[in-house]
Amino acid sequence: MKNTKVLVEELEQGKYDSVLLDLYVDAEKLDYQRKRYIETIKKYEETFGEGEVEIYSAPGRSEVGGNHTDHQHGMVLATSINLDALAVVGASKDENIHVMSEGYDMVDVEIDDLEARHEEEGTTAALIRGVTADLKGKGYEVKGFQAYVTSDVLIGAGLSSSAAFEVIVGTILSGMFNDGKIDPVVIAQSGQFAENVYFGKPCGLMDQMACSVGGMIHIDFKNPEEPVVEKVPSDFEAYQYSLCIVDTKASHADLTDDYAQIPADMKKVAKFFKKNFLREVPEEEFYNQISAMRGLLGDRPVLRAIHFIEEETRVQKEVDSLKAGDFKEFLELVKESGNSSFKYLQNVYTTNDLNQQAVSVALAGSERILGKHGVCRVHGGGFAGTIQAFVENDFVEEYKRRMDKVFGHGSCQVLKVRQKGGVKVLG
Repeated sequence: MKNTKVLVEELEQGKYDSVLLDLYVDAEKLDYQRKRYIETIKKYEETFGEGEVEIYSAPGRSEVGGNHTDHQHGMVLATSINLDALAVVGASKDENIHVMSEGYDMVDVEIDDLEARHEEEGTTAALIRGVTADLKGKGYEVKGFQAYVTSDVLIGAGLSSSAAFEVIVGTILSGMFNDGKIDPVVIAQSGQFAENVYFGKPCGLMDQMACSVGGMIHIDFKNPEEPVVEKVPSDFEAYQYSLCIVDTKASHADLTDDYAQIPADMKKVAKFFKKNFLREVPEEEFYNQISAMRGLLGDRPVLRAIHFIEEETRVQKEVDSLKAGDFKEFLELVKESGNSSFKYLQNVYTTNDLNQQAVSVALAGSERILGKHGVCRVHGGGFAGTIQAFVENDFVEEYKRRMDKVFGHGSCQVLKVRQKGGVKVLG
């Protein structure tokens, strides 16, 4: 641990510039990160007073392939990004957990009272309590801490701001009280547990895994208790391409039912074959039974299942193309994934408000603007939020300018692949 005043002085002197550059990858953002760290430490001091602290970071994530496949025990390709949740952390004086997130009220969680609370569903307290309860239940040491948390992971933009928060809580508990030895996969699983059971939101494990493990990763959820994680080459700069995210600024409010209906529809198809998850359904048998499924289930569950089956194959092809250095093939597969999500998965707009189709507009505009300079697809859960684009470096500023013109200044963000997941940065 280090004194807050000392850390501020050392940051101002540039002592940790190499650490920040290694973590955030982008030299142009170094000054921003240095100032951000200093400001967060000062906010901690205003809240809790000067003291000995450690600084933790957990990144947001970008899904690259495997749109809505994880909850059916499928495969995904995802990457951590250089936007993150950042926490300045010290030992609490009363052995309980106290977290102040920038722009919100203080959240207090008693270590001896970790049962789920119905009235906390959908709150930050539920996430803290849930992660802590799960890790304690798995036999890890859990004690109190006090933290000031800030985040530049865009909320509601499909970059997993909630998963980043869950992971930073787990990473703090690992670093402060367990010598940093809690496996990133375990931390991710605790985050999913908190979101499913305490927060009340159905989700797969992809978001938490990408935030916790770091880098570009291929995850196979055939056995979600022991997912297989493989690092994949991710040097887009070598191909002169940038990863861009466009925030359409559309609201995620009242979309929970839309999200929940996707796994529900897929499970209807799995149940037709007397299976629990689509991953267990043989592809040939599925296509042989389409007529019977349509008659019994209707068309949308069938179409969503088709997306899952084809996306499974596509993820493996994306991984193979990156390993082989065939970036052109990779881009074609990204485009195919987007088309499948729009046509078969049908998660680009909600049918509850057909006049609001911001993601569709962003995709249409991107295809026209990019031409042969890149590809785009719906990003994350869909229905609202963001699209993803891989854009030639020389064309990025033009693409950014024209997308910002439609959706507002700062809508298009150029991201870097971060190689580290949840980590203790300083202290």
